[in-house]
Order: sequence, then C-alpha cells, then structure tokens
Amino acid sequence: MSPSASSARSLPIFDVESVTSPYLVRYDEFAAGSFAAPHSHRLGHLNYTACGTMAIDTAGQHLVAPPQYGVWIPPAQEHCCYVQHAAVYRSFYVQPQLCDVLPQQACILRISPIGRSILADFAERQVQVPGSPQDLRLAQVLVDQLCQARFEGSFLPSPNSTALAGVLDALRADPGSRRSVAEWAQQAHMTERTLARHCQRELGMALGEWRQRLRHLCAVEALGHGRTVQEIAFDLGYSTASAFIAMFHRETGMTPEQFRRELVADA
Repeated sequence: MSPSASSARSLPIFDVESVTSPYLVRYDEFAAGSFAAPHSHRLGHLNYTACGTMAIDTAGQHLVAPPQYGVWIPPAQEHCCYVQHAAVYRSFYVQPQLCDVLPQQACILRISPIGRSILADFAERQVQVPGSPQDLRLAQVLVDQLCQARFEGSFLPSPNSTALAGVLDALRADPGSRRSVAEWAQQAHMTERTLARHCQRELGMALGEWRQRLRHLCAVEALGHGRTVQEIAFDLGYSTASAFIAMFHRETGMTPEQFRRELVADA
C-alpha cells in the first residue's frame, strides 16, 4: 500500500517529546488516503484502528493490521504509515523506561477484548493522560494485555521475489478469484511445489492462507461500508454466504454481523 499523488493526504506528526506522564492516549479519524511521512517518537506506542486497516513501514518491514490487531512501534524507531480507507484511530504511548516488558521490535499484536474495551472506554471518556489511580490501573492492565498478546510479522506479508509478487498483485486485484494453486503456479511459470516453497520462504505461510487473510481484510473494509454479507461473500469468491461466514468466524471469533456491531460500537 502506498499513497497516490492524487489522493494522498499528509498527516501532521503528533508531538509527544515533552510528555512526562507514564502513558498517553490519542484519538483521531483519518480520511481515506491519509499518510504520515517517516518520523519517530521518543515514546513507544501502539497504533490501533477500531475501524479501518492501517499499513506501517518500519525497519524494512511492511506491517498491515486490520481491526482487532495493532502495530507496536518501540521507542525512537522511525516509521511511516498509510491508511487506504477511512479509519477510526487510537494510539497508546508508553514512556521508554516502561517499554522493557514490551516487544523490542516492531510487530503486529492481536488486541484482546479486554484491551479493546479499555481503549474504547478511554475514548468514550476522552481520557488522554491517565492520571487517576483508576485510570492508571486500566493503563497498566492494557500494558499487561499487550505483553500477553500473540505477536507476529505483517498480517499480510510482502514477497521478495518478482515471480511471487506478480501472483500476489493479481490476487489483490481480484481477491474473489477461484484459481487453484496449480493455476497460479502455471501463470508464474513455475511448478506448484516451487510456488509453495516461495510462499513458505517469503511469506511464512501457504498461498491459501495468504489469500484468506487478503479476503478477510477486504471483508472488514466492506462491512465498514455497510455492504451485505451476501454481497461480500459473492465478491470474494465464496459459493455461499455460510462458507464466507465460517471463514470470517475462524479469523475473528465472531460472525460478520457481530463484528459489524462491535466495529460500529468502537467507532
């Protein structure tokens, strides 16, 4: 993901250098095509979108995070971000001396229901600096939840080879394609086994899993735009709505309509 010249909207860099409180919470809404140029913060911080998908480039990584996931950036690490579609944004800043228990490299974190609830509660009450004993305890619980979260590289990893990049670009252009792995391998002028090796080496997963994650991202965006489950299922290549619902439930632990209700509540 990268901003185009015609649609890009540059975001001001949020200044946290003079912050002395242990934690800081920020809330914002980003228009489609918004991006922030490369920058860094003295504080470590979690980037989370209650609605919308965010992409962050840092230290040679391209990290893509849908709702329910966040991107952790350690203190002083340069990064830039891009939001393809409109997003409801939250960030949680932590003083460097309190970041020792958190990941020491940028990564994707799955945000727990407790973590999402704390972020939503802070947003509803417009708490920017947790200062009361109760809010400081909530902030510490959020840190504890981040420490326990499963972390990984990008939700949708990028390839290194030109051959695999061509396959994934074609899938991005048509996520509902029903081509088999064998057909994709033929298009890339390689054997099915060679394509599988490329996927495991460059993506850390099979092509089928990468395609399912792509469809999940597309579904999240479509749900946010109010499209029906049947429309989304058809566009993403599922023969029935129930097959799409089953995939979505495996990824999120809830049905598309449950996710939509939670997404609207968070936003």
